Amino acid sequence: MLFAHFSDCHVGGWKEEKLKDLNMQCFKKAIALVMERNVDFLLISGDLFNTALPQIDYIKECTSELKKLKDANIPVYMIAGSHDYSPSGKTMLDVLEKAGLIINVMNFHEDGTLKFTLDKTGAKITGMLGKKGGLEINDYETLQTQNLEAEEGFKIFMFHTAINEFKPQGLEDMAGADAAHLPKNFHYYAGGHVHYIFQKNFGQGVLTFPGALFPNNFKEMEEWQYGGVYFVNEHAQWEYVRVKIKDVETFSIAVDDLSPEQATAKILQEVKKKDTKDKIITLRVHGEIQGKSSDVNFQEILTQLQEAYFVLKNTSKLQSKQGKEITMKLGTVEEIEEEILKEHVSEIQIKDIEKEKEEHFTQLLMQLLNKEKEDGEKVQDFEKRIISEGLKVLDVETA
Repeated sequence: MLFAHFSDCHVGGWKEEKLKDLNMQCFKKAIALVMERNVDFLLISGDLFNTALPQIDYIKECTSELKKLKDANIPVYMIAGSHDYSPSGKTMLDVLEKAGLIINVMNFHEDGTLKFTLDKTGAKITGMLGKKGGLEINDYETLQTQNLEAEEGFKIFMFHTAINEFKPQGLEDMAGADAAHLPKNFHYYAGGHVHYIFQKNFGQGVLTFPGALFPNNFKEMEEWQYGGVYFVNEHAQWEYVRVKIKDVETFSIAVDDLSPEQATAKILQEVKKKDTKDKIITLRVHGEIQGKSSDVNFQEILTQLQEAYFVLKNTSKLQSKQGKEITMKLGTVEEIEEEILKEHVSEIQIKDIEKEKEEHFTQLLMQLLNKEKEDGEKVQDFEKRIISEGLKVLDVETA
């Protein structure tokens, strides 16, 4: 037995047309690779599309690729991901399943327990979908696993959620399920949702996160550069194969204490050192410059990179020391905020809060609302984190 596993294709997810096109090319190449390996079946652990109701062009192209697998007698077993999932129940995965192009393995017996889907190889497959905002976590806590664990044979569990014990650095606050809530005694746990490449001996075999099939944002393009496909045999022995469409060249350039002109010259010097023709370029510029960050001549830099296939630029950590110095003459941001609060605290009226606590309470709220989304953090995870911290500040208990 040999099967393939990938996840988080997010077809249609990029805003830039060139990267949307590469994303689709990557999906097509992954399907071609699956067919070349002559696998028995394919697992896709959620987020085939970036939305529950994608554009018709993406549907047509994905349908054409899935039809190739059907014609080659390679079943595609799927679960919905947090982007595929729709509370209304209207999702393109239902259409694909009705057409016989995929098989949704999240099915239940009349008593509410999960049932297995039996593949022609004898493999038994089941799984749990993902929902927006990690709302599927509660489902794991109440999941009945006795019948799943008692089943004999080669078993696969598909899931689309973070596992608390195995979260990558930087995503510790992402909502996740405890590993103890996964059914035991499975040979392969086909993960999705968390965009990182990970393997862990688990159950009778291995638990994997294959990452996004094609990098989904700047940080992923910079860190991973390419997605890939797992190939797994009946002994749960795996091989991870990269799927590369374009070469990626990464630059991370510090410009501390440089003038905008010096920063421009340094960036140009660095990018000229490498061959960037027809490549995806990630350009991260960071540090505190002596002057306005807006005076760095990125137009000249982009002209130097004009033969690149596409340039992704990140200046979120580029700051102006000049602006900082002007602020410091009047005091730190915190000192200024404290003065303003003292000035206006008498005008603030917050129910059930003692007057002497209002200033501290307001400072906590201001600090919370000043937080920014972390690099690579999903919008729904950021919103959930802010709401959670806000409830703690407000001392509000949720049911």
